[in-house]
Amino acid sequence: MERRPAGPPVRDGVSDGRAADRAEGRRASLSAPIEHYGFVGNLRSCALVGLDGSVDWLCLPRFDSDACFAALLGGPEHGRWRLAPTGPVRRIERRYLPGTAMLETVYETEEGRACVTDFMPLGPAGEADPHTGELVRVVQGLEGRVAFEMELVLRFGYGRTVPWVRRRDYGLRAVAGPDAVELVTPVALHGEEMTTRADFAVEAGRRVPFTLAYHPSTEEPRFVDDSKVVLERTAAWWRDWSARCSLPETTPAAWREAVERSLITLKAMTYEPTGGLVAAPTTSLPEQLGGERNWDYRYCWIRDATLTLYALVNSGYFEEAGAFRNWLLRAAAGDPRQLQIMYGVGGERRLTEVELPWLPGYAGSRPVRIGNGAHGQLQLDVFGELMDALHLARKSHLGTYRAAWRLQCVLLEQLSELWREPDEGIWEVRGGRRHFTYSKIMAWVAFDRGIKAVEHFGLQGPVEAWRRTRDAIREDVLARGYDAGRNTLVQAYGGSALDASLLLAAEVGFLAPDDPRFRGTVEAIERELLHEGFLLRYRPEQADDGLPGGEGTFLVCSFWLVDAYVLLGRLDEAVALFERLLAVRSDLGLLAEEYDPRLGRQLGNFPQAFSHVGLVNSAHNLLRARGPARQRANHGEAPSADDSEAGTEAGAEPGETGLDRA
Repeated sequence: MERRPAGPPVRDGVSDGRAADRAEGRRASLSAPIEHYGFVGNLRSCALVGLDGSVDWLCLPRFDSDACFAALLGGPEHGRWRLAPTGPVRRIERRYLPGTAMLETVYETEEGRACVTDFMPLGPAGEADPHTGELVRVVQGLEGRVAFEMELVLRFGYGRTVPWVRRRDYGLRAVAGPDAVELVTPVALHGEEMTTRADFAVEAGRRVPFTLAYHPSTEEPRFVDDSKVVLERTAAWWRDWSARCSLPETTPAAWREAVERSLITLKAMTYEPTGGLVAAPTTSLPEQLGGERNWDYRYCWIRDATLTLYALVNSGYFEEAGAFRNWLLRAAAGDPRQLQIMYGVGGERRLTEVELPWLPGYAGSRPVRIGNGAHGQLQLDVFGELMDALHLARKSHLGTYRAAWRLQCVLLEQLSELWREPDEGIWEVRGGRRHFTYSKIMAWVAFDRGIKAVEHFGLQGPVEAWRRTRDAIREDVLARGYDAGRNTLVQAYGGSALDASLLLAAEVGFLAPDDPRFRGTVEAIERELLHEGFLLRYRPEQADDGLPGGEGTFLVCSFWLVDAYVLLGRLDEAVALFERLLAVRSDLGLLAEEYDPRLGRQLGNFPQAFSHVGLVNSAHNLLRARGPARQRANHGEAPSADDSEAGTEAGAEPGETGLDRA
């Protein structure tokens, strides 16, 4: 990947003169644009690095641990690690080292050029101690002489707790309660107003490393390896992993780069010890600048399961798909009445939501939340997502185990009693339960995939009862969730609002792509939810979700529209929309959850797994005659682990053998 001028142009949010735009423009100026952050990770946690050389977000040792740098949601006083030239900077270029999640930023000043390489180390096999974590920053002179300054503000507990800092011959140690970090560097450090500072310069060829190493305060710090060795080892691991990506030879170069970057990002957002994929590594980045729609996404959603698995298996990553499947089985195990919509990266169930009043929020967007109260909601669609994901795993030979089928049968037994109930829906509304059409469609999917498991794989189950229930759900949806006068499915029974999730009706097989009702639904969504070329998930003013304010366009929904265009044969429009979406990625190829076309700004938590999953799947749908959309609707065969080096044991659970398979 070539170096690019950092920071794509940000359009002025006050250009049209409207008061709302002026207010948003003022709020936007309070914080660096979300898309100006780079992302590095170690399959345990991650850091966000700004254009100004400041690490403004870092949670250690896990994605969902307390942040020790939280300036992203406040100011420098809430914790950051800035490493940048002392004087004015003429130009900034940055890139990821090819095939890696390692960030290289080049600064050009009047005196010279120097680069900073930021990464989180991995072992030779991608392993890292789940109880520790390191962030390495290496400054190297390229031309002339460049003076640098370092500012380290450690604030544990999401920017609240000042640690006790002690000098060491290798740098410093900071301790606060259960947490401790070591800063290892040859540069002289000094303290000033609860901040650690350093000043140094690099000439061409000189290299100055900094390693911030976390460990529990009750344990002794472990030896920090030579930064050059660690950099080369980590880069080699990432290059080897990314080389496994499978795309058609005819893939346009720009599309290939976008897909590969998305897959690397998804891998870096995976918690390697369990295989769980976080929705995003951040919390409380707003869906509207200055608004209240600020949520903690550092957890794993069942909702994302099927589409994530399709993205992985179609790209050749069967091992990762198998690991995610196993995470699903472990997380969902137990009483089906206690099935949650999301879990912690280790499968944790208690995700209590609390607000952090000492943090002012990104661009003044309050409240800042940790935990997620939606974990206790009823969402019927997760039954369908889980059944569909396990059906794909079976089709792709990721492992057809008895335990999985037993779980599926119990889930369907529970769903047979629940599907007529209202729920909070895929978008986790907080305005009360309703009969959401998409939830009912996914209940239909659950029974459909159970029936197909019996028909195609010879498994045992009450298939006749499941067929009756499947038919009853379909009849109910078409009678109560379809507006015949407008020829469209609607968001909820008895309402008129539309919902972008209904674009998946053909992809999941509920309606055929050539069904006039699907075509009518797509056309209605285009008329009512397209906003300046991008798709809203719904209009809050038409569909009370119990929350104040609005939000940006939802990026994954626009990718769903690409997929719908493909199914309808509208290929030119599909390509045009796909390339429009690629154009709003950051200069590093990253996507948040949402995009505001008026401000030209990304919104919501960042980077967002669902957005990158949507990108990968849409690319495969455009590149292959039978991509994920047709595969999911059972109009095409899904790739199989039998055709890869992973073999049929991909995703095998510890202790299981071939004798345990259904």
